[in-house]
Amino acid sequence: MSAEPISARIYPAGILTMLSRMEVERLHDASRGDLALLLRRCALAVLNSGNEGDDTEELLRQHEDFKIEVQQVNRGIRLELSNAPGSAFVDGVMIQGIRELLSSVIRDLVYFDTEISGNETMDLVSPAGITNVVFEILRNANTLKPATNPDVVVFWGGHAISRYEYNYTKEVGYETGLRKLNICTGCGPGAMKGPMKGATIAHSKQRVTDGRYIGISEPGIIAAESPNPIVNQLVIMPDIEKRLEAFVRLGHGFTVFPGGVGTAEEILFLLGILLNPENEEMPIPMVLTGPAKSAAYFEQIDAFIGLALGAEAQSKYQIIIDDSEKVAQTMATGLTHVRAYRKKYKGAYYFNWQLKIQTEFQTPFDPTHENMAALQLHRDLPRHVLAANLRRAFSGIVAGNVKPDTLQAVREQGLFEINGEPEIMQALDRLLASFVEQGRMKLPGPKYIPCYRVVS
Repeated sequence: MSAEPISARIYPAGILTMLSRMEVERLHDASRGDLALLLRRCALAVLNSGNEGDDTEELLRQHEDFKIEVQQVNRGIRLELSNAPGSAFVDGVMIQGIRELLSSVIRDLVYFDTEISGNETMDLVSPAGITNVVFEILRNANTLKPATNPDVVVFWGGHAISRYEYNYTKEVGYETGLRKLNICTGCGPGAMKGPMKGATIAHSKQRVTDGRYIGISEPGIIAAESPNPIVNQLVIMPDIEKRLEAFVRLGHGFTVFPGGVGTAEEILFLLGILLNPENEEMPIPMVLTGPAKSAAYFEQIDAFIGLALGAEAQSKYQIIIDDSEKVAQTMATGLTHVRAYRKKYKGAYYFNWQLKIQTEFQTPFDPTHENMAALQLHRDLPRHVLAANLRRAFSGIVAGNVKPDTLQAVREQGLFEINGEPEIMQALDRLLASFVEQGRMKLPGPKYIPCYRVVS
């Protein structure tokens, strides 16, 4: 692989190989309009696949002369790349997996821009309408597989994890793959890559030739978490809320490794939904796990959840430490209950329509200084509302860590201020401080500078 930038003409893969002339024209036009900058940023992230790093601004600086253009030709579309990262090519030819991921980026960004956001018949406001949009994007990406049993395990965890934690994620992925289960993650490095890497070996041993390694991302975060090379089905959702909903509608069980604020956000999203009485009987196995050295991390998370949301929230998950085989066995058993429940109530195996998701978890949150300061964080609120607001607080910190627009806002206006009930704020401050101390906010590099201040 070359480290020098490369210019090339690429024909896309997947669904983009067979388009009508009208579709080609729309793709061409959309890529040259308001979508151009977003397409460039996401394409650059995909072309950087396999290169670990989480500094979006640095990535854009290093490749400031990179350009991508969707050209209209007789046979469909062609991608004109100028000064693309050389690591995406071997002997001048783009790596096939990266070519497929690049095609996925174009497919999803343009589909949402032309078929959903600009379509008056699409409802982006009501809970049912938002869920339908999530379904439409996943279906267009060919991610929904109706003729299969529940077998998709979602793995959450940090991209900035230690080597021993990463090795443990591979062990759990390996045990999961031996049980012929498929893998879905946030598509990046660290705890998102490890389970996929372990599962590929296990699938090979079990002669699973159609193993699925699904990565779900969104434009604001993909440059900080470039897709790892194992992902064979990439989906770009339009915002973090739809990304999280895609996980819980598509996935059948959830395994959570150590992580930082992004992982805490994911945990709170799922717990908030499970605390809805309408979802009380629905089996959704959730296991928090890590190696023995990471036990204290889960003690901190569990204590925070207990303080903020109570014992019922803690009852929604199991904590299994340093036992990868038990994690996989627990998940496999849990999925048999998922199948039985869906079969009993005539639910689809491939998309969880039955799950009730409150508006608070679906409405996109804009992490401005005003919105972060206005979050209500006290235990007088209904538990699902508090969970939703805590999720938003963590989401704002994620944005302040990695998203260029939010990074710039913090530089210009100062730190976010997070206010709330003193006991919750003190616990939140301790939890966030532990993330910083353990290096879970950023990958090794310059010292982490917080984007927030907790006001108790």
